[in-house]
Amino acid sequence: MTINETQDEIIEEFELFDDWADKYEYIIDLGKKLKGLPEEQKTEENIIKGCQSRVWLNARQENENLIFEADSEAIIVKGLVNMLIRVLSGHTPKEIAESDLYFMDKIGMSSHLAQTRSNGLASMVKQMKNYAIVFNSIKA
Repeated sequence: MTINETQDEIIEEFELFDDWADKYEYIIDLGKKLKGLPEEQKTEENIIKGCQSRVWLNARQENENLIFEADSEAIIVKGLVNMLIRVLSGHTPKEIAESDLYFMDKIGMSSHLAQTRSNGLASMVKQMKNYAIVFNSIKA
């Protein structure tokens, strides 16, 4: 699936819920499903700066695609990063760097997150795109 197809799929999933309590519950469930990172990858260099809760993000390249793995101490943040991984992981660095991530706005996330969480979410997206830019420049 393309990045946009995955975003559209997430938007459809969120349309199944009538209120934000149910949507938050779904995000928490996504957080519980996140595989996480082994302790040896929870390093200072993998921490995303700008997040209220500690979030670790790791990227590696398999063939032409980037694979993201992440973990957080906060279950709701784990759910948010799980959605980002679902959308971006498994695509080329160029696709990731050039992607327009619209699904968070479409599901209403930006208006329902506290300012600190919104800033953290923006930091996660920025770090994932930075990884894509770096991996893309290595290939060039």
